[in-house]
Amino acid sequence: MLCCGFYLTAQPATGAELTASLKEVTSGLVSPIELTTIGKEGEMLVADQIGVIYRINKNGQREEKAFLDLRSKLCKLNQGFDERGVLGLALHPKFEENKRLFVVYSAPLRKDGPAEWDHTMTLSEFKADDSGTAADISTEKVMLQIDKPYFNHNGGCLMFGPDEFLYLSVGDGGNANGTGKGHSEKGNSQDLTTLLGKIVRLDVRKSTGISPELQKRYGIPSVSNPVEPGYYIPADNPFLNIEGARPEIYALGLRNVWKMSFDRDGTHGLLAADIGQDLYEEVNIIKKGGNYGWNLREGFHCFDPKNPKKSPETCAEKDEHGHSFVDPVFEYKSFRSFPKDPDALGISITSGYMYRGKAIPELRGKYIFADWSRHWVKPDGMIYVATPSDGKTPWKIEKLSLASHEKGLNLYVTAFGQDQDGELYVLTSGSNGLVGTKGIVFKLVSK
Repeated sequence: MLCCGFYLTAQPATGAELTASLKEVTSGLVSPIELTTIGKEGEMLVADQIGVIYRINKNGQREEKAFLDLRSKLCKLNQGFDERGVLGLALHPKFEENKRLFVVYSAPLRKDGPAEWDHTMTLSEFKADDSGTAADISTEKVMLQIDKPYFNHNGGCLMFGPDEFLYLSVGDGGNANGTGKGHSEKGNSQDLTTLLGKIVRLDVRKSTGISPELQKRYGIPSVSNPVEPGYYIPADNPFLNIEGARPEIYALGLRNVWKMSFDRDGTHGLLAADIGQDLYEEVNIIKKGGNYGWNLREGFHCFDPKNPKKSPETCAEKDEHGHSFVDPVFEYKSFRSFPKDPDALGISITSGYMYRGKAIPELRGKYIFADWSRHWVKPDGMIYVATPSDGKTPWKIEKLSLASHEKGLNLYVTAFGQDQDGELYVLTSGSNGLVGTKGIVFKLVSK
């Protein structure tokens, strides 16, 4: 399978049960949603969805003073379930030199935002101090603002690719079925005039801002901030020369990519887990210009917004521009609609990473991912392993048994993280809302 200029190498599935363990790194969080390494000493940053980014030192201890506290910047969050907050964190590839970092968060609806919409998704750049131990909130440069009609389906995953461009996942705007307030007639995910339901790619290597010519040509709204936006449009973005299309778009047809990741070795492909609605959860390999079908498709299946719990037998195979929809590399049934089906693995896919570490050799070259939970009110997150196929068949999925949690994880799995050695971390929460302090970060280790 050709993806992003690289070939995906097939790996044979093993017959033996796959087992690992979880080692606690830090606890006392609300809902950790992002982890990234910082510096050369194995230190890390962990972002808590409620608005605080913490530093974990080389001894594995979380420092009491926040690396960056953004709670004053956030819209009012629900005490119960909420998909808003701090959603993404990425350090510039040359962070050690320039101390630049980027954060996605849910701000109150901006002054010029559409009436009765919910909030404004904001991508901002911040600068850390010379030691890299703390970021200064006063250094904020607002780069991109996306108004959201509902509180849910925000995406917000942020990361640099091997090309050093900045990638951002943006949900379809919220509500259900890809319809409702703030959704265009064709569906936001299929509409090239909006960034909703897309993967966005930006060039932030230059700091002078988006060129006025491009801003005028494509109608990119100016940001009401004293510092001009700090990005350019990559010259090979696929919709750069399509009239009316937002030039930031890299891929479309997505519902709510909560998390995504680049394969650090081999393919360097971008794997994105798209949260389904009622029937199917899916993982896609994102190709430049690819259309992944929502809200005409859900997983490998057709989708009818007027009858979402039954897949139509037929539907369009191409989008309005004549491009074929891209199938996922695998899907699984939702426990919500198929509670007795052994192929129903959960209700909301969390995404994960292609494992390239050395601690667990039997997992190397496999995609480690999770589902948030098999139940809504009961914390029942599950971790799985998907083995890449020959490119002609869906990947094989197996449960990853946890020797450290033989009776079950009993937590919601909110995200994964990866360190400089390719080892993985599992981020969890004890609640389905933004309450309590039962959030734990684990490291995935050998059994």
